[in-house]
Amino acid sequence: MRLAREREPGSASVVWFRAGDYTRTSAFDLGDQDSGRKGAPVRYAAYRGEAVRWLGGQVLRQVNRVSDPKVRERFAAEARSQILEFPLDPKTVSALGVLKSRGFGRPLEPSHSELFFDHVPMTLARWPNRGMTEKIAGFPDSTGAGDEHGGRLGALEAGFYYAGDRPRSWAASSNIWVHGYWAWDWANSYERVEVLDGEKRFIKTAAPHGLYGFRKGQHFHFLNVLEELDEPGEWYLDASTARVYFWPPTTVTQGELYLSTLGEPFVRMAQVSHVEFEGIQFEGGRNSGVVLKGASDCGVVRCDVRSVGNYGILVEGGTSNRVDSCTILDTGDGGVSLTGGDRSTLARGEHRVTNTHFMRQGRWSKCYVPAVLMSGVGHRVDHNLIQDHPHCAILYSGNDHVIEFNEISHVARETGDVGAIYSGRDWTYRGNKIRHNYIHDTGGVGMGSMGVYMDDCVSGTEIFGNVFARVSRAAFLGGGRDHQVVNNLFIDCKPAVQIDGRGMDRSPVWHNMVYDYMRKQMDAVPQDLYLRRYPALGDLKTFYASDAGIPPEKNVIANNISLGGKWLEIGWHAKVEAIAVANNLVASDDTELSLSGRKLRLKRTPTGFQSLRFEEMGLRSSRRSLQE
Repeated sequence: MRLAREREPGSASVVWFRAGDYTRTSAFDLGDQDSGRKGAPVRYAAYRGEAVRWLGGQVLRQVNRVSDPKVRERFAAEARSQILEFPLDPKTVSALGVLKSRGFGRPLEPSHSELFFDHVPMTLARWPNRGMTEKIAGFPDSTGAGDEHGGRLGALEAGFYYAGDRPRSWAASSNIWVHGYWAWDWANSYERVEVLDGEKRFIKTAAPHGLYGFRKGQHFHFLNVLEELDEPGEWYLDASTARVYFWPPTTVTQGELYLSTLGEPFVRMAQVSHVEFEGIQFEGGRNSGVVLKGASDCGVVRCDVRSVGNYGILVEGGTSNRVDSCTILDTGDGGVSLTGGDRSTLARGEHRVTNTHFMRQGRWSKCYVPAVLMSGVGHRVDHNLIQDHPHCAILYSGNDHVIEFNEISHVARETGDVGAIYSGRDWTYRGNKIRHNYIHDTGGVGMGSMGVYMDDCVSGTEIFGNVFARVSRAAFLGGGRDHQVVNNLFIDCKPAVQIDGRGMDRSPVWHNMVYDYMRKQMDAVPQDLYLRRYPALGDLKTFYASDAGIPPEKNVIANNISLGGKWLEIGWHAKVEAIAVANNLVASDDTELSLSGRKLRLKRTPTGFQSLRFEEMGLRSSRRSLQE
């Protein structure tokens, strides 16, 4: 490493990294002995703005035509002249990561090795090709069983049927995988194929299996199939011969090509305080980028974390750590995960993610790996730009979090029953504020998506001063109580606000959720402390004294503006008279609205409506664009 250490005013010391690439084969570990002092942190920084990259992969430079005729014969005729072969350094082979089952409900583990060209992740050879899927054709009848919503699922260990004959052309392999949303559009997983019977069009997957079952009509695709390396951007790794096969999307010399190998985080800090990393690009590892455990007052500032297999940055415990003005791009799992604070005392963790651009999280795990995941008490997520995610943008649990001034768009692109900002299933998640965010142009399949999704009776959230544009079910209150949906602008949303009363439903799935799971969650917190902080929780004890359900009462929908689309839907056991709906302005089109750049002007507003702080939403002006 080309570095120098010196002292600067206001810091204990600075370790400067000079321009260049620093290939990492292990984590850079820091412990308590490496801490700085309050007001005088130890800084690890790029020297005077020079370009510094820590690389967690092997750059592939030696390129050949495919040498083995038996391998060439397995490619489609039109692909044979396009596919190149890259031998790997023998020293790298032991560092290769292999495919593992991952996805919904699976533990976080280092990913398999991936190929990146010109800083972009390439596609592991698959069928059907990217953007297309197959459907489960059925499952052995003897294995079917009912699900909790009246459908039928095939047993995971018994396999499923597919349509078509494409797999008959593939050579036998013990390392073909399938990825699918096997039962629900919010629960995906990758499974290794144990049995592939082309005559019966039947697949049996290897343990460990997913969590639910196989539902007819759900989407899946095959991957890691050498014969399906049939379009530009696809690749395949043969670990037994230490070769990568690749069809480059452009001339291979026009971009850097590397294989991710680093199986540890780039930086791992444990019980460290007052340390900052600034201006460094972390790229190409199989693990997470930066991990802080039990740290306090540490920062990752103006860094890029890209093309990593797990999370961009993990903050586990500790207090007052921050991610500031970073770029988090192309992560296999989520962007930033924050855990901190103490729910038993409501002591605040005070972690913060601010002014950071997130793009293309969840490349592999897809569901419940948001751009920002936070749990505990008292974190802040503000002024971020979050784009292009298959599932949710911000997912939280716990208390007293603030989510404000973020811009979120083009999320929920591949999944259903999901919210851009999402929480659920606990009466005691109180004191959270979702305010001054711009949420627009979201997607959703199957059951669709929501803007702010207060799922499964979560309650007591302030939803204030947000702008929702072209979002279905923009503010969705799924059975909860004591929410405040106030002073928001809805543009072409369908509907702007939706409220249900699922907590009143007598069917086992909902009744058991409320009277078993959620009651236990509520009983687990210190009662006196929570009742003092959140007095509305006391109302629940009355309802739990009987078995008649818990209604979605004391929700306030006031001082909002809805232009175009639909306004309000109240149903499924929810009653209009139990909800305070007042002083909202509803118009059929956008004639009351003027948008110019980052300026927003409304010709009419309800009495008492407070000006929206639209120009402040999203990245601060110095971070408006992503530098790729």
